[in-house]
Amino acid sequence: MQHSEVTIRDAAAGDIQTVIRLDEIHTGLAKPDYWREMFAAYVTAAHFGRFFLIAEAAGEVAGFIVGEIRTWEFGSPPCGWVFAVNVSPDCREGGIGSGLLDAICARFRDCGVGTVRTMISRNDPLNLAFFRSQGMTAGPYIELEKSVEPV
Repeated sequence: MQHSEVTIRDAAAGDIQTVIRLDEIHTGLAKPDYWREMFAAYVTAAHFGRFFLIAEAAGEVAGFIVGEIRTWEFGSPPCGWVFAVNVSPDCREGGIGSGLLDAICARFRDCGVGTVRTMISRNDPLNLAFFRSQGMTAGPYIELEKSVEPV
């Protein structure tokens, strides 16, 4: 898909099926309930510091990014968190992901935030390479994990 002109806008209710499809293409998992909950919290409900942005190219959804401002978790001053970024495989390597990240960072900055964070699986080389190419590096916190499977 050619994408000479890309528009980035707030997500709308009508975008949900495309977001579900793009996520399933990228992850290999269908998670419609998860995305319905995300749309309810980030698209339908007005909430300071929550952003769900859509990139359109040639009149079609080409990608999306989701994030919010989190404050004082584990002593961290307010910062922006990116939970998801996804660009259609037909549109990758054309700057759409960079445009989405720039747009959400501008929203965070407009809210007074000067740091953005994300968390990536070690087994996700595509997103790891993307975020590193955007200048993101390891931060001051370490993720710890423990299994709490039911007995």
